Amino acid sequence: MIRSFGITQDGASVRAVTLGPADGLQADVLTFGGILRQLSVPGPKGRRNLVLGLPDVASYESDPAYLGCLVGRYGNRIGGARYTYQGRTVELVPNEGANQLHGGPRAYSRKVWRLQDYQGGPDSRLVLGLTSPDGDNGFPGTLEVTAEITVSGSELTLRFTAIGEADTPVSLTWHPYFNLAGDPQVAADRQMLRLRSRHFLPVGPGLIPTGVLEAVAGTAFDFRRPRLVTPRHNHPQIFQAGGYDHCFVLDGEEAGDEGPDWAATLSSPDSGVSLRLHTDQPSVQFYGGQGLASQYPTLGSGVCLEPQAFPDAPNQPAFPDAMLRAGERYSRWMRFSLNW
Repeated sequence: MIRSFGITQDGASVRAVTLGPADGLQADVLTFGGILRQLSVPGPKGRRNLVLGLPDVASYESDPAYLGCLVGRYGNRIGGARYTYQGRTVELVPNEGANQLHGGPRAYSRKVWRLQDYQGGPDSRLVLGLTSPDGDNGFPGTLEVTAEITVSGSELTLRFTAIGEADTPVSLTWHPYFNLAGDPQVAADRQMLRLRSRHFLPVGPGLIPTGVLEAVAGTAFDFRRPRLVTPRHNHPQIFQAGGYDHCFVLDGEEAGDEGPDWAATLSSPDSGVSLRLHTDQPSVQFYGGQGLASQYPTLGSGVCLEPQAFPDAPNQPAFPDAMLRAGERYSRWMRFSLNW
């Protein structure tokens, strides 16, 4: 189902697209920012929404928390809002102090994407498209991006593709805030998290990675077995970020009950709802949502699990390369498997 969701300040029409059947998993996605406004499952007292959302377009246009949006051209932070490539320094537009966050101001999360294809029914499909012009917040070359979002059975899948005219860093991700209790007033840190990660990226000032990998074993960052997401304030990195706002490096091919590409599991003891995150990305940013209390005092709480390239990779030679060469095809995916 496609319906109107309002008009932006610039006069562009925004549509909301519902994917999935009325008696199963459903996702509501906006053409503004590709925002996952609702992700719901049926329950004994009606549908239970598992992500945080806002009421209208105006709220999303001024949203400082990136609630539910598609993120690009580069998710997370690039230190100093610049990088050097092939001897040339590329200056980006900063939007978090001296750094660039989530692609800069009015980036992909603030754009109305093209609705390129839609298929309703139990196996629903939505394709959104965006043209990111040369010089977009400083990034070189025009980049054509598509985001294919599908709901099939109990799975929500997002597949990104992109192709550019110039060599450019690319790391595309999604930014929903999960509260699987189905009640945003239930504290999100009551959820249980597991991550397939033996190392995380410690950060310095501005939450820019220091460039090293630190072992999680025996620390507040060890989620190799499920545990509450409540921060354990016995690690200097918790104080550095005010909670969890760190990139977890995914281990290599480790099969198991969740499959070889599983990255994380999240569950709510309050509702019995759980999800498994699968992805081909090298890392997942775990954000505990600690900024929401000041940004939205009455909205409730949620946590983010963002599959992505390593933050600040264009400035970190030891990190996996995140440069998309001109004419090459970028292709990444993530899948959320729900159980309720």
